Amino acid sequence: MTTTFESLGLPESVLAAIKKVGFTTPTPIQAAAIPLAMEGRDILGSAQTGTGKTAAFGIPMIAKLIAEPRSMAIVMTPTRELAAQVLSTLHPLLAGQRDIRTALLIGGEAMSRQMQQLRQNPRIIVGTPGRINDHLERRSLKLDGANFLVLDETDRMLDMGFGIQIDRILKFMPHQRQTLLFSATIPAEIEKMAQRYQNKPERVSVGSTTTPIAAIKQENLHMKEGEKPEMLIQQLYDRKGSIIVFVKTKFGAKRMAEKLSKMDFKADAIHGNLNQNKRDRVIHAFREKKFRVLVATDVAARGLDIPHIEHVINYDLPQCPEDYIHRIGRTARNGAEGNAIAFITPSDGRLWHAIHKLMNPGDKTPAPRTNDRPQNRRGRDNKFGGGGKKFGGRKFGDRKFSDNKIFEKPAGGKFEPLHERFEEPPAERSEGRRFEGGRGPRNEEGRNYARPKTSRFKRKFSGNGYAGGENRSRNGQDRPRSRAAY
Repeated sequence: MTTTFESLGLPESVLAAIKKVGFTTPTPIQAAAIPLAMEGRDILGSAQTGTGKTAAFGIPMIAKLIAEPRSMAIVMTPTRELAAQVLSTLHPLLAGQRDIRTALLIGGEAMSRQMQQLRQNPRIIVGTPGRINDHLERRSLKLDGANFLVLDETDRMLDMGFGIQIDRILKFMPHQRQTLLFSATIPAEIEKMAQRYQNKPERVSVGSTTTPIAAIKQENLHMKEGEKPEMLIQQLYDRKGSIIVFVKTKFGAKRMAEKLSKMDFKADAIHGNLNQNKRDRVIHAFREKKFRVLVATDVAARGLDIPHIEHVINYDLPQCPEDYIHRIGRTARNGAEGNAIAFITPSDGRLWHAIHKLMNPGDKTPAPRTNDRPQNRRGRDNKFGGGGKKFGGRKFGDRKFSDNKIFEKPAGGKFEPLHERFEEPPAERSEGRRFEGGRGPRNEEGRNYARPKTSRFKRKFSGNGYAGGENRSRNGQDRPRSRAAY
């Protein structure tokens, strides 16, 4: 028997809003979670990304606020983008509910704007733990009536270190409340958190949380590091529709977007260094199809719900295997089909093995032995960066030194030991006698090879020689040398 929204016991105003949005039948996670939430039960829910988790907790939350006019709900997310996405999903479902106002409390936005929202007594607050704590400390936010709590993407919040801030927020909320925890993955830490925050929660799990949905066609491309730029350009030419390219660093995202724009690709970047207004403009422009290629870091791996994304390219593999599931979940949203492409280099062997093992737990293939040491280089040997030996820098033999003769390779093809390259100093020089140009043994040209070249500080205060030149007085007598001369 097919479950319908009408059979879930929802208010007529909510059903009208659902119909207006275009939801016809509930997804599996919605069909399993909404009835339990309508009964007031705590829920620990997990499902594949892109299966409608936001509506699964948003619909019963709105129904509860309609039934209890004095109630208040709070939704916490790990990132600003996910918070904005959740609120944009809830707004159409609130059609006709004039007494239910909302507030978005996230970092990167002006406090004055958020204070103005809080003065209107919102009943739904969506935000990140850090900014919510800021308002609690300022006493601009009161959670005495917040008896409905949603923690979305809880695993990510714990990874980002928000556990302590969540504990502080819960101290301001009433003990008797309904708590819903939703996430794409439920590790052991989430289960321990559920024991602290929830009262006998109902476990709702739909599908495998470590397996992408079947509508995503995955393709792995093996190549060398230097072949990645050309392969990316080829993929952009061969594929049609909107594309999101995931890279590892903020600098790499910015640089790649600039290079692609110069190559007549309509591209832009989103990363952690952008302020919130810039992020919103980029996402809005991408949603309106004003450009085709979005280069992003893992900031956009969760909460970016844009239906027309057809392809996800993992230019750099994520460091956390779970993030790969969230990355490719940006495509094939709401029943659509999508493609996911992964660029795999020889040094990515262990990263890809961890991702493959997460998606295929039964595979006992040992991890490959590869060189996965972090490369501390500023750039790459490609069109999107530079630096390093094979990455555009100079080899040791190409470097210029002050005395090229010392570093010349002899006819035999090998460097001789340093002490054999010079003549033995005369015996009288070992008697402590000062001689022009410095102390110690010298070569045929009079160069002192017993110690390194003097620093700028020493040259400035000691002159051309330690006993001659500027170190001699007008009457020809030696000046007493300072300690810096040595």
